[in-house]
Amino acid sequence: MARKESWTQNKNLGHIIAVGFYLLIGYFFYMAASNMNYVWKWNSVPKYFAYEETITIEAPVDGKLLFENNKYFIDGDERVELTKLDSSFSFDYEVGEKVYSGDYLATKKEMRAGPVLNGLWITLKISFFAAILTFVIGVVVAFMKLSSYQFLKDIATVYITIVRGTPLLVQIFLFYFIVANIFELDRFVAGVLSLGIFFGAYMAEILRGAIQSIDKGQEEAASSLGITKFQAMRYIILPQAFKRALPTLVGEMIALVKDSSLVSVISITDLTKVGKEIVANTFSPFETWIVVALLYLTITSTLSFIGHKIEKRMAEKGGMS
Repeated sequence: MARKESWTQNKNLGHIIAVGFYLLIGYFFYMAASNMNYVWKWNSVPKYFAYEETITIEAPVDGKLLFENNKYFIDGDERVELTKLDSSFSFDYEVGEKVYSGDYLATKKEMRAGPVLNGLWITLKISFFAAILTFVIGVVVAFMKLSSYQFLKDIATVYITIVRGTPLLVQIFLFYFIVANIFELDRFVAGVLSLGIFFGAYMAEILRGAIQSIDKGQEEAASSLGITKFQAMRYIILPQAFKRALPTLVGEMIALVKDSSLVSVISITDLTKVGKEIVANTFSPFETWIVVALLYLTITSTLSFIGHKIEKRMAEKGGMS
């Protein structure tokens, strides 16, 4: 006889209760903000993403507006070509009319990416390059730790100990104020290096542990079949190690994206710095930081989803071990 399901184990009911719980929390914060006499400005949020800019063309000199050979000119004491003026503009004057210096000749409106989209692009870019550097450093240092050469082990051990034992924020300052000044590096490069080197240490330890978790017997069996140590590592050990380490590696990439927000302290205009600037200009901290948090959540959720799909595909092809 099938055991009757308890109401506490009912999935649909559980989902409803969970949604209700978070709605209650949201309502609590909304009421708390209302009690602070906070004026919500959600109508200004779309402008953070994109806005319409009006572009105007002024007459540089007095003269007559002319159109010749698909080009606009003002013919006065001197003939001046209006290089930025084209048919996409809405004209306030007709060709042949007299214009005066400073007059608005034509206008047009264009959609521009807002500060949030620009900041999001910088965050994605710095996270992407830092992730590549993290992976390269992680692989190299992991093999140094596993090397039979003692000096390589010592170098890797000291690097990992120092990097993991000091805060990322302090390392960002060190790279920006010392390393970047010595080598005349751009602040963006300093941010990428500090993130890559910091997470590279964690990546190295994750990969080292994953490689060492593979049964030594597999390497010995490969050797008995005439497979070189390099080939065994490339085709047998590493694929299994990456499978085992994948969930943790995805977690590190998510942490990297979130911690990239710290580069805002060296004036890199990423998503977090844009949020600070918007709050300073509009005095709307609640809406701004909610939007920024949701954008970070979107990025990390996408990474988590991709990692889950890769993990599932690997499991279908032969398991994670």
